[in-house]
Amino acid sequence: MSDVMTPSIDEQLIKEQGYNDHFHDHHHGDKYKSSFIGHYIFSMDHKIIARQFLVTGIIWALIGAAMSIVFRLQLGFPEESLTWLKPVLGKWIVVDAEGIGKLSPEFYYALVTMHGTILVFFVLTAGLSGTFSNLLIPFQLGARDMASPFLNMLSYWFFFLAGVVMFYSLFISTGPFSGGWTAYPPLSALPQASTGSGAGMTLWLVSLTLFVVSVLLGGVNYITTVLNLRTKGMSLWRMPLTIWAFFVTAIIGLLSFPVLVSGFFMLMFDRGLGTSFFLSEIFIEGQALDYIGGSPVLYQHLFWFLGHPEVYIIILPAMGIVSEVLSVHARKPIFGYKAMVYSILAIAFLAFIVWAHHMFMSGVNPFISNFFVVFTLIIAVPSAVKVFNWITTLYGGNIKLNTPMLFAIGFVSMFISGGLTGIFLGNSAIDIQMHDTYFVVAHFHIVMGIAAFFGMFAGIYHWYPKMYSRFMNETLGKIHFWVTLIGAYAIFWPMHYLGMAGVPRRYYSFENFDAFAHFDDMNKFITVAAIVTFAAQILFVINFFYSIWRGKKMTTKNPWKANTLEWTTPIEPIHGNWPGNLPTVHRWSYDYGKDGKDYTPQYIPMAEGEVAGDH
Repeated sequence: MSDVMTPSIDEQLIKEQGYNDHFHDHHHGDKYKSSFIGHYIFSMDHKIIARQFLVTGIIWALIGAAMSIVFRLQLGFPEESLTWLKPVLGKWIVVDAEGIGKLSPEFYYALVTMHGTILVFFVLTAGLSGTFSNLLIPFQLGARDMASPFLNMLSYWFFFLAGVVMFYSLFISTGPFSGGWTAYPPLSALPQASTGSGAGMTLWLVSLTLFVVSVLLGGVNYITTVLNLRTKGMSLWRMPLTIWAFFVTAIIGLLSFPVLVSGFFMLMFDRGLGTSFFLSEIFIEGQALDYIGGSPVLYQHLFWFLGHPEVYIIILPAMGIVSEVLSVHARKPIFGYKAMVYSILAIAFLAFIVWAHHMFMSGVNPFISNFFVVFTLIIAVPSAVKVFNWITTLYGGNIKLNTPMLFAIGFVSMFISGGLTGIFLGNSAIDIQMHDTYFVVAHFHIVMGIAAFFGMFAGIYHWYPKMYSRFMNETLGKIHFWVTLIGAYAIFWPMHYLGMAGVPRRYYSFENFDAFAHFDDMNKFITVAAIVTFAAQILFVINFFYSIWRGKKMTTKNPWKANTLEWTTPIEPIHGNWPGNLPTVHRWSYDYGKDGKDYTPQYIPMAEGEVAGDH
């Protein structure tokens, strides 16, 4: 190994050639640790805020996953008594005269609604993007912190407040909102429509509005930091793909989330002020209500204009993380760097003109549907470019099959298999058969849910040493990977068959449907697979928190021998990230296996006659 890789030379190079940004406060870092509350609770340090997002996201993931286990028990074993859950769920478990306990239908729909809301927004949006955008944007760009540390702190606390409101809604007497995570009117617009449409729905709207404020504050910060705080030499074309992904994700969020909030405000007006944005000619128990002129399809347009970009708000950060992890642990430059960047930009653009493929059955004009079919199929092209480049990066590499790499490869597997089924649903003619069946559940859980979680896990295992100066247990990590991979396919692949057979989603019970009776065993199998997979996530949580205090200590700044700048910061994190000058960047971040060197970090100057790797 070349001696330029040793920590002493590393520090000397940064000291001699680094960029002096005249930042002096970091020499007095002790004042930022004056109290536990100031340092860990109301922190303005991007590293601590990243941990806050991650731990909060893990807690919400456990809650959301536990909800799915409860309603899977109802679907898989409808004949079994759930009385044992009554101490936890209370009146939502209805016990008959024979002592048989069943999940009440109202609470079943509330669980499905809350599961979707929590996983999509609180875990895969805030937990994934909030964690890694905060952690890596200043680190990998060579910045001291975010552009506005105060706004950064506020973004977390608005997210936390949103979570408090949503959590409170689970315990009110009428129960949480039960009209589906998409909140379609009229169920969501009429408090009298069902028990779950009352106070629970109001709290749901308040919570998600606070959540959007968090997303917008974070997004402004991420974009400003990327554009203005890159260290000397860090051009846009030298940024790691992680930063490109977080940057574009923030732009998508700023453009799409306000549209959703406009729909929420109109929904609030319909609920409380007697307006008719989304309601027209509504009858409840034979009585005509005083609503006319509105259209529930208008709400669908507003929701899905956010809803489809939201898919990429979730998956793009995972794509960026996986690109970095694959390159580092395959010891190869990422294949087609600029094609990867252009594909991220293409996905972001196309994400805004495909929303109505969620609405093929809503009565939209078939000619309009054709427009959305074409662009839905076109968006597969930049996704295919990324898949091709990931596979080519792996091809011929010196692959190290550690836990981060396994999850990154698992992401590619999930993204391919889940993405292929989207081709069926993107066709408006085939969607007539598949719409609102378990085929849809299988597709979006694999391509958006499970794939995004695999990207998140890859990032957690890879950057855990940078967050906590320790490693997670490798053996437990590999058990976590294999059980999750096999379990996820065991849960969702059979659902494709259920969907093709016409089994509808969101049904509380199939006991009264003779046509679906022969799927009982398959539902049992899916439920058992879900329980086993959930157990593996408990193992991950134990590994995560145990390793914070008992994990193997980090003894070198750069344990993965990576090229990006975060691995030049001290093992024990400090305020301002670097103790002296900021590193100056001389090359892109993927110089692996070049000129006889295993890796060449970005701060190493170009040799005479050396050709830049990104060209």
